[in-house]
Amino acid sequence: MLALPAFVIALDFSVLNLAVPVISRELMPTGTELLWIVDIYGFILAGFLVTMGTLGDRIGRRRLLMLGAAGFGLASAAAAYSVSAGMLIGARAVLGLAGATLMPSTLSLISNMFRDGKQRTLAIAVWSTSLPLGGAVGPLIGGAMLQMFWWGAVFLLAVPVMVILLATGPILLPEYRNAAAGRPDFLSVGLSLAAILPVVYGLTEIAEGGFGPVPPGRDGTGAGLVHAASRVSSVRLASGPPR
Repeated sequence: MLALPAFVIALDFSVLNLAVPVISRELMPTGTELLWIVDIYGFILAGFLVTMGTLGDRIGRRRLLMLGAAGFGLASAAAAYSVSAGMLIGARAVLGLAGATLMPSTLSLISNMFRDGKQRTLAIAVWSTSLPLGGAVGPLIGGAMLQMFWWGAVFLLAVPVMVILLATGPILLPEYRNAAAGRPDFLSVGLSLAAILPVVYGLTEIAEGGFGPVPPGRDGTGAGLVHAASRVSSVRLASGPPR
């Protein structure tokens, strides 16, 4: 059961690829918006992954898993029924945030539930295999869904999995916390994303329209936030882990 969320997270990376031409016709996104529809999910997921692991240690890994499953299911439905490119980008961003809660929670629960070394190795192997498997079958499943339904159906694949997880998780999964866990460092994550995303946005603008005038303050803002993020990280490392 804990491998299913990892499978769905990887599936969402690749299932969208075949739907891009249909989304382009239906929602009429600009080239930049289309790139964000595809990429924002991975950026947000990677940015919050470590911090959400720390949050799960503090509030409970099963609790964070349930919250993430609910968020992932709702965001998947919102993505499926998006009526504009902006709505789809926002839904994909929430999917990335919810996915960042699912991955560390499932892996932490596996590590705690399987105390025997051989059983733990097998469980982690199954969990790890679900990631490339989800990425590999995503285009196949997405193509089949597009043949039978509308483009939004590719996002609804996650909904029944999250419903099953929400229904069975509180019964089958024990709760674990780490009393020595530090405080989640959302400030550094926010600064890092605020520094990186404007730079990525500038690159997508170049990809769409070529080199031209840079929007006022955008590159300077990104560079300044990169510097701020590095300063915050240095200060936190010097003062020790947050409590």
